[in-house]
Amino acid sequence: MTTPAHPQTGGDLGETAFDVVIVGSGAAGMTAGLTAARHGLRAVVVEKASRFGGSTARSGGGVWIPNNEVLRRDGVDDSAQDARTYLAHIVGDTVADDRRQAFLDHGPRMLSHVLRASPLRLRWVPDYSDYYPEAPGGRGGGRSVEPGVLDGRVLGAHLGELERDYVRSPRNLVITQADFRKLNLLMRRPTSVLRALRVGLRWAWGNITGRRLLARGQALAAGLRVGLRDAGVPLWLDTPMLDLDQDASGRVTGVVVERDGERATLRARLGVVLTAGGFERNEQMRTQYQRPPIGTEWTVGAKANTGDAIRAGQRAGAAVELMDDAWWGPSVPLSGGPWFCLAERTLPGCIMVNGQGRRFVNEAAPYIDAVHAMYGEGDGPARNMPTWLILDQRYRNRYVFAGLGPRQSFPGRWRKAGAVHTAHSLDSLAEKIGLPPENLRSTVERFNTFAHTGDDTEFRRGDSVYDRYYGDPTVRPNPCLAELRVPPFHAVKIVPGDLGTKGGLVTDVHARVLRQDQSHIPGLYAAGNTSSAVMGHTYAGPGATLGPAMTFAHLAVEHLADAPANPPGTPPSTAATTQNAEP
Repeated sequence: MTTPAHPQTGGDLGETAFDVVIVGSGAAGMTAGLTAARHGLRAVVVEKASRFGGSTARSGGGVWIPNNEVLRRDGVDDSAQDARTYLAHIVGDTVADDRRQAFLDHGPRMLSHVLRASPLRLRWVPDYSDYYPEAPGGRGGGRSVEPGVLDGRVLGAHLGELERDYVRSPRNLVITQADFRKLNLLMRRPTSVLRALRVGLRWAWGNITGRRLLARGQALAAGLRVGLRDAGVPLWLDTPMLDLDQDASGRVTGVVVERDGERATLRARLGVVLTAGGFERNEQMRTQYQRPPIGTEWTVGAKANTGDAIRAGQRAGAAVELMDDAWWGPSVPLSGGPWFCLAERTLPGCIMVNGQGRRFVNEAAPYIDAVHAMYGEGDGPARNMPTWLILDQRYRNRYVFAGLGPRQSFPGRWRKAGAVHTAHSLDSLAEKIGLPPENLRSTVERFNTFAHTGDDTEFRRGDSVYDRYYGDPTVRPNPCLAELRVPPFHAVKIVPGDLGTKGGLVTDVHARVLRQDQSHIPGLYAAGNTSSAVMGHTYAGPGATLGPAMTFAHLAVEHLADAPANPPGTPPSTAATTQNAEP
């Protein structure tokens, strides 16, 4: 096949060869690119979407890597042994111990390299605990680090190519994870008012000085992109992967892409690294692998995440696992897209109930556990859906809810979409949403006794340090419990939303993709949500998606960098005749 010369490669696109081809431009893909540059490898990152950053840019931006240099600098006393004990306890034998250990051993080194190779500045998120802090090795003070606020002007012309945040806000009004916790208590604590003033002053200063402030996942993606640019690693947007290229022996030798309407093969002398996200936006795959109710409209993952890389790996002979699971979170199906609930279901004065009007879970539990409880055990119909978050007016008067300020009315469009219902009595509310009135009434009465004593004897809400992170410390004796007594009462629809799927290609400690018989497919690697999660069916703490994704992308390139100079079945490099070039 002959393809025309392409001005951004300086030669015939159909004959372009690299040492490594990386598919996907989230944190994993860009980390792989930085690692390739460090080893002097000629790499390219190809991205299906017209913007870079993927789900990373839409995320909270936290990174969970135990015992890293940022934690040590900020005075956090962590240890590798504690982290190993913790992961072994919560993950169990769902994931091989050597994969968990590879993440723990190499994650800190990866993060140190990324910090040296980019303008990123990370900091510990104080007291944002591990999700199971009472488990052996867990930390109540937390291990998560997040990016500091970054001036997006460092991206130059690439600023307009950054994937948008899933939460829209005015220019320069940026909120870090540490800010978010305090702002939820704006009406309750003086320190929260001070934090709001600080956020407001930062917004005003950014506007006055012409800055373009970025935080959370936006800052993480932007910082990594600057690192790629400075290292001379090209990132091609609007370049979807169509398939993998394999030789007669089954070795992956490149990637078939489409660029400017032309089909071409990018040769990979050493290997291909798939970091193209999960399949959360693929209706057919979700229906095939996951339990109803399920849908693509409840995810906050990037729209380009349609499982292309996973399907390509399967066609090449790869095994998959954990396909039934996701990085779940109870979400409100709002008219403009889902709202991923963090603090809303934890704050005192609300409960979650099922279609029978009964509580079924600790509402403040880690979000993945809350959705597992919504589905219930087994493979049959979901046991606890439909699900409703029930709250009273005192709750609305006190707390921020899904971006709405305290006392602010629910928008009419939310009500029109069926996401919110209101009534002046619990019985009337139950009738509106199809629950048995007597059940909802008795459930609230029982919960109110727990709130009065501060002891949830049914589901232990508020017992864990993690539960209390988003609680209200002015409420005693339990910062997560308050009676529902002040009308009107509100019912907010809750659906099984997610940050992305967590099932994917089976990989080993080097991120090599494996077949069903555990042999590896030569030349093929995967990381991030394209691979099956090292966390198994659980979630260690805030940032436990991005930390492993970046680490195994790094390990993939480290391994292929040690491969023979010319593996069998691959063409010689043409790096001498084709230069790295930014689009």
